Amino acid sequence: MTERKRSALTQNRLPKYTPYVVAGAAIVVAAALMALVGFNVFAWALLSAILFAAGNVTSSAVVEGRRKAIDKLATSLVVGSFLVALLPLVSVIWTVLVNGIPGLLTPGFLGSSMNGVTGVQDNASVTNNTPVMGGVYHALVGSVLITLWATLISVPVGLLTSIYLVEYSAGNKFSKVITFLVDVMTGIPSIVAGLFATALFALIMGPGTKTGFVAAVALSVLMIPVVVRSSEEMLKIVPNELREASYALGVRKWRTILKIVIPTAISGIASGVTLAIARVIGETAPLLVTAGFASSINTNVFAGWMASLPTFIYTQIMTPTSPSNPDPSAQRAWAAALLLILLVMALNFGARLVARIFAPKTGR
Repeated sequence: MTERKRSALTQNRLPKYTPYVVAGAAIVVAAALMALVGFNVFAWALLSAILFAAGNVTSSAVVEGRRKAIDKLATSLVVGSFLVALLPLVSVIWTVLVNGIPGLLTPGFLGSSMNGVTGVQDNASVTNNTPVMGGVYHALVGSVLITLWATLISVPVGLLTSIYLVEYSAGNKFSKVITFLVDVMTGIPSIVAGLFATALFALIMGPGTKTGFVAAVALSVLMIPVVVRSSEEMLKIVPNELREASYALGVRKWRTILKIVIPTAISGIASGVTLAIARVIGETAPLLVTAGFASSINTNVFAGWMASLPTFIYTQIMTPTSPSNPDPSAQRAWAAALLLILLVMALNFGARLVARIFAPKTGR
């Protein structure tokens, strides 16, 4: 009786080791086929995946039936699509790591600027095989200051706008116009924001004005819609019961918003602000037309051109310090690109950490 029950439960079912056998066979067959036409790692991996999916689905159709085969086909398509989408990300990160780590570990790269560095030093480093001179300190300082001022401009404007839309507008026509304009601003090209800031300060301070503050205004145009939309969604999910309880106790509306609504939604608001910062810190086009590029350290955002990490990367690639020996400039550019990616990753990690710290505490 026991043997009969076991056979009834396991009949028309593939053994658990079947996927491993199919995967091994797919890898071997793909390697043999690639050896005939010329071996390539990427093509070998792709052909192995296709053969594995085909073998897995076929074996399931023969033994388990049509329904199980269709289920495994759908699973293979989902997993394959995920891997295809993941491949460019892994490729970009790997390429930047391989090319950027040597420059990032160069002594003095993070603590020096490009002031006084010319093609003579780059030619000497290539000829004598010495460490590349010049660093990214001035661009790092510029990026931090420009992004800081852009945040100081964007967060109050964006947060107050979202508070009006959620708490005061009651869905009137003016709020619909604001929502429409915010949606339009979300999709505008970044160069348009840079041209707007340039034109605005050309009227105020004269043509050709390029400072860190002009760049901050341009980035704030890109940040404000993100802050508005994220803060608006966070304020909407605050339960109305909290507001009504506060009103029932005689608390005024502004105080209810300040003491009840915002603290409840502060986790999501902080995450949205952090992600907005990460979205603009790598912008290049608006900074080229608003802040220019410099080789020395400038900590005054209201006067003089100011370097930033994106413009530093752009200038090092497009106009190498030594056109005859562009490798040192390329090394600096890759190292700055890696540093920029690390900053964005740190901001995203910070957003998750802030969301967890400020999340409302719930009881059992």
